[in-house]
Amino acid sequence: MNDSGEKGAKKRSRRPVAERTAHRDPERTRAAILEAATREFAENGMGGARVDAIAERAGTNKRMLYHYFGDKEQLYLKVLEEAYVGIRTAERALHIGDRSPEEGIGELALFTWRYFLQHPEFLSLLGTENLHRARWLRQSVRLKELHSHLIGELSQVLEQGKKQGVFIQTADPLHVYLTIASLGYFYLSNQYTLSTIFGRDLIEPTHLNAWERHIVHVTLASIKR
Repeated sequence: MNDSGEKGAKKRSRRPVAERTAHRDPERTRAAILEAATREFAENGMGGARVDAIAERAGTNKRMLYHYFGDKEQLYLKVLEEAYVGIRTAERALHIGDRSPEEGIGELALFTWRYFLQHPEFLSLLGTENLHRARWLRQSVRLKELHSHLIGELSQVLEQGKKQGVFIQTADPLHVYLTIASLGYFYLSNQYTLSTIFGRDLIEPTHLNAWERHIVHVTLASIKR
């Protein structure tokens, strides 16, 4: 091998292992960065999250992170979008319109509560974005489309219930969803302060199960005739 060939080989060998791996499997690297960024943003918020920490968690380097996502703000927006895609995609799989109106609303309430329980990072991201008054969320066209489908399907279920004489005529799809989401979100996002103030471990399984039933009862009671 001539001198130029040897220099080229040495140069390639000096490239970081993470970078060489990323080029071989870009989808895996992107997924690892997104997962790491989700944890970092959920734990430390937008301001406290560090790109170095995200790269280390993902087993890559900052250069690859910038290559795939541009910068910290674009990565944060992508994390937000994927978090919402996760819950909206799972909601679609419920097919609440295929059930009776009462069952459909009850199933949506159960699903939302259980999803919040299983995905505390989602609640953390919501808290962070609200602190910034949805500064990044407003930039996403993709999320508006996802949410319009949710409200559309919920509207159909409510209309069916109204026609059957099960639900009141003023039942509003946004109000119904806000009732479901707020009952779950407030309970979990304030679990430590509420548990301390009232002297009850709200995350104890018995209390979680009782609150789950309460969410379904309150949601249905608010719209039933």
